[in-house]
Amino acid sequence: MKLLVAALAIELDAFPESIEEFDRLVTGAGKLRAGLELTRALERGTYDEVVVLGTAGSVGGRVPLGIYDISEAIQHDVADLEGVRGKSMVVPERVSTGREGLVIATGDVFVQSQEQVDLIVSLGGSLVDMETYVYIWVAQQYGVPIRVVKSVSDSAEDGAIHDWRSRVVQCSGELWEWFQAEYAV
Repeated sequence: MKLLVAALAIELDAFPESIEEFDRLVTGAGKLRAGLELTRALERGTYDEVVVLGTAGSVGGRVPLGIYDISEAIQHDVADLEGVRGKSMVVPERVSTGREGLVIATGDVFVQSQEQVDLIVSLGGSLVDMETYVYIWVAQQYGVPIRVVKSVSDSAEDGAIHDWRSRVVQCSGELWEWFQAEYAV
């Protein structure tokens, strides 16, 4: 059995409620909710893979619209004791899915400013969201393989929230097409 995960129900809008061989989990937005709900799910069930699908902003528009596998995640909203951004005092600086793909920066803020974009680029991120780092970290704690696939919804710049709102349902449709082809459902 696999676990299909999204932060928001609207990101799975194009998906049927039930998919054979998959349980479904919608965690809610943000790192804390994502971590809590994925932990609860992994405590309740046994899964051979966690498949995370959702939307992501393209940092400064550097990545074109499309669907991308995620290789690594970093956090852009943490700092260590010396104030170095992107480094946490309690978890690794980077977590990996073990797959080829892009680096995503995770933080509990909707990225919309050039200052935020510049920080994320300096950390090596090309996409941004609010949950991926935690999904990968939690799955690793349970020894469950994880795949994260994101559809680019916005350019993570001024007005990004409006772009996201206008594209999220379209992104869901694109992810459903990808999912059907990838998992033969």
